[in-house]
Amino acid sequence: MSDLIPSLATTRTAIRQQIRQRRQQLSIQQQQQAGLDLVLQFSQHPHIQSAQHIALYLHNDGELDTQAVIDWCWQQDKQVYIPILHPFSHKQLLFTRLTATTPLVKNKYGISEPRLNVTDVIPYLQLDLVCSPLVAFDLAGNRLGMGGGYYDRTFSQHQFVRRDQQAPYVLGLAHDCQQHDNLPIAPWDMPIKEIITPSRTLLFG
Repeated sequence: MSDLIPSLATTRTAIRQQIRQRRQQLSIQQQQQAGLDLVLQFSQHPHIQSAQHIALYLHNDGELDTQAVIDWCWQQDKQVYIPILHPFSHKQLLFTRLTATTPLVKNKYGISEPRLNVTDVIPYLQLDLVCSPLVAFDLAGNRLGMGGGYYDRTFSQHQFVRRDQQAPYVLGLAHDCQQHDNLPIAPWDMPIKEIITPSRTLLFG
């Protein structure tokens, strides 16, 4: 067992490097087109159509460009929220409202995020829908993130949902090229119900 965990970690790191390199090689035109194609997927999705409070992310490192989707949400009078690093709780996320005039800052990873304003923060369980970034996915619904565990910790809040509550609907966003066969999964990984790419919607379970 002691040999398994280092081996698993090494394999996962190698996959992250491979997939990140693959998506970073997409041209600006390919990224822009992928973002526009994603809007079409969004506009036809029943969970997204009915959601009012939607968490997205500001793309980075070759991730699927979300700006066109964010603009579409605003046009539909939907509230958009972006995850930011919690200033006090280690490896925890807060979700704060994004508008066209929200000031942005760089976090410790060099990723743009809204400047923290406590009046714009929404409790995670009050979100209707959460769009999660990811590095790789497989056709079993497994998601491989960057390795920080931020989203896995966030999704673990679902266990605290009361019977009279509805947990946020979680789906992943990715380029088609981020698919990987049979991802090696760790015990703390949270599987995902659905993944949307620019060309298709994948449902699991």
